[in-house]
Amino acid sequence: MNTRATFVRMQDSTREDWQAIGGEFIEFTRGLPERVARHLQILEGDYGGFPVDRYTHSLQTATRALRDGRDEEYVVCALLHDIGDTLGTMNHPDIAAAILKPFVSDENHWMVQNHGIFQGHYFFHHIGLDRNLREHFRAHPCFDRTAEFCELYDNPAFDPKGETLPLSEFMPMMQRVLIQPKQSLYKAAIEQPATV
Repeated sequence: MNTRATFVRMQDSTREDWQAIGGEFIEFTRGLPERVARHLQILEGDYGGFPVDRYTHSLQTATRALRDGRDEEYVVCALLHDIGDTLGTMNHPDIAAAILKPFVSDENHWMVQNHGIFQGHYFFHHIGLDRNLREHFRAHPCFDRTAEFCELYDNPAFDPKGETLPLSEFMPMMQRVLIQPKQSLYKAAIEQPATV
C-alpha cells in the first residue's frame, strides 16, 4: 500500500486518514518477526569477551529450552532474552522485555525482564556485586521460574561446542508468537480495523 494520510497535525486527522494508516500498520506488523530476527543477527560476531558471541549464546539458550520441551512462547523468550545488548548495554533485559511484552504471558515477561539480576547469581561476586541480589524477589510468584530459566538455559549457554540450532529453526515460532498480541493498546485495532 502507498496510501498516505493528508494531515500535518494529528488533531486534524480524519477517519479516512486512520484507515490508510491502519492498513499500513497491519502490513508493518506482519513483518515484525523478520525485523526482530535481523536485529538479533546484529549480535553475531560480538563476543564481548565471552567464550561464544552473543548471537550463539541466544541460539544456544533457545536450543536448550526447545530440547527440554518448553512451549513456543518460552523458547522465543529464551531466544530473545539478550536482544537488548546492542541498544541497552546498561539495561538489556528491559529492551527484550519491551519487545516481548505484547506477545507473552505476564510470567514470561517478568522472567525476561528480571533475568539479568537472576543470572547475576553466577557471577556478580566476581565483579563486586551481591550475587544474592535476586533474593529481594524471593516472595515473587515468578522467582522460581526465573531462577530455573537462568540455571537450565541462560547460565550454561556459553559452550563453543554446545548444540546451537540455526535461527531458521526458530523463525516459524517467532512468526506465530510475535504476530498476535495478547496485550496491547492496539490489539483491538488489529483485530477490527476501523471502517467508514
